[in-house]
Amino acid sequence: MAREFSRTRRVNQQIQRELATILMREVRDARLGMVTINEVETSRDLNYAKVFVTFLDSEPEQVKAQMDALLELAPYIRSLLASSLRNMRAIPELRFSYDKSLVEGIRMTNVVTKVIAEDQAKADKHGSNESDEEEQ
Repeated sequence: MAREFSRTRRVNQQIQRELATILMREVRDARLGMVTINEVETSRDLNYAKVFVTFLDSEPEQVKAQMDALLELAPYIRSLLASSLRNMRAIPELRFSYDKSLVEGIRMTNVVTKVIAEDQAKADKHGSNESDEEEQ
């Protein structure tokens, strides 16, 4: 059982690397922009692969258009994947899914940074008020 898990993980990693290369070098579609492959999860029988993607510098409306473009290009991307993964008998059907965890992580980092800056500004203001009172 552990061996099967290891094989599945290796297949997932190989598919992720190949898809990233294909999207970067082979697919020329202006609708996509910068696509990042975050993770690939294949089914146990390797017939389906769920591909989690993130689009950098995209608004929510753009994400919908980019996902539509990926879904439209999925058969073509699968054929390119088949040519690069010759050691696999069957190439899984690709199902793209938007992964907003990276975007949410960036948003949370910005919120924390903003709160820290506000706290620092309050502390500086409070500190300068005390020094003004001491001078009088």
